[in-house]
Amino acid sequence: VQLQASGGGLVQAGGSLRLSCAASGHTVSRYILAWFRQATGKEREFVAAINWSGGYTHYADSVKGRFTISRVNAKNTVYLQMNSLKPEDTAVYYCAADWSPPKISVFYADYDSWGQGTLVTVSS
Repeated sequence: VQLQASGGGLVQAGGSLRLSCAASGHTVSRYILAWFRQATGKEREFVAAINWSGGYTHYADSVKGRFTISRVNAKNTVYLQMNSLKPEDTAVYYCAADWSPPKISVFYADYDSWGQGTLVTVSS
């Protein structure tokens, strides 16, 4: 199972970026996809997650109203549209998959597979 994240970069405060993460090598048909982030010197934190159908999403309070998570199951891909970016959004962003979820979790220990991370830097 492999998750490949892309789309990070340098952007000015107030700008936008879209992250992508493609999943491959899995056989499970229903799974949750999520984004976490980890800033330098801080613990990894939950950002957003989406269920199999895309009908249910959950966001951290810090990104609610600015970030949007979506998925295209035909492409096994999850996206994170990030608008109104702030310097405090600077972090390495990781996509994650929970292959047998009872429900969406905000705890990184509940996720089974992780992408390699993509760096997002927001300048002030």
